[in-house]
Amino acid sequence: MANFSIADIKALREQLGTGMVDTKKALEEADGNVEKAIEILRLKGAKGNAKRADRATSEGLVTAREVGGKATLIALACETDFVAKNERFIALADKVADAVAAVAAETPEAALAAPAGDQTVAELIADEAAIIGEKIELNRVATLSGDAFQVYLHKRNKDLPPQVGVVVAFSGDDAETARSIAQHISFAAPQYLTRDEVPTDVVDKEREIVTEISRNEGKPEAALPKIVEGRVNAFFKQVVLLDQPYAKDNKLSIEQVAKDAGITLTGFARFEVGA
Repeated sequence: MANFSIADIKALREQLGTGMVDTKKALEEADGNVEKAIEILRLKGAKGNAKRADRATSEGLVTAREVGGKATLIALACETDFVAKNERFIALADKVADAVAAVAAETPEAALAAPAGDQTVAELIADEAAIIGEKIELNRVATLSGDAFQVYLHKRNKDLPPQVGVVVAFSGDDAETARSIAQHISFAAPQYLTRDEVPTDVVDKEREIVTEISRNEGKPEAALPKIVEGRVNAFFKQVVLLDQPYAKDNKLSIEQVAKDAGITLTGFARFEVGA
């Protein structure tokens, strides 16, 4: 007779984020000993990490840290929303964020090599993935420098951890407006801070596309330059933060909102789980 109950399986599964069948088998093999079951799941999971390498990680969470005049944003991905809201996964994300922020890593590669206790972040993630039984990836990392920061973490689902994260770097004293702009970024998803940051080849390609569209619409050739420039400007309003209409008042640009508040935006990062 098994030395554990359905409640024991449920408790261990919720603790680890492991599957029902795997958890039950581990407890059976461990004769109900929870610590031994965890060890079994870890060992079996380590063997399974390679098998999970090609799986998609479309769930997860975002979190951020401010350390020593820098702000770090990370996105930690997993396979299912069940794991994403699991306490063990959330605790892992906190450990990873602390380790990555401590070295101000700017790339996933640098972040994975960062020390996390007596191992690296990569080893920490691999160990936890082995226990949880899902593929887990640190797929996005950004670290910003600045005089001040505002962090906004948005929940798309009240039952899940934040899945959209924004960090705004700025100078000035109006933190409330900076936070409002961070909220705007979470919704509007700009790709660049200024027009100068948009790569020339991207702008050239957009100009080429809207020129062809305008011609196909039968626009007069003489009017094309003005029409094309208008459409290129509309493209900038989509992808450039300072050009975007402010979500709370679309008669104002973000550039004007920042100017009126006496702040200067110096950088931002936006991550979205699954995007």
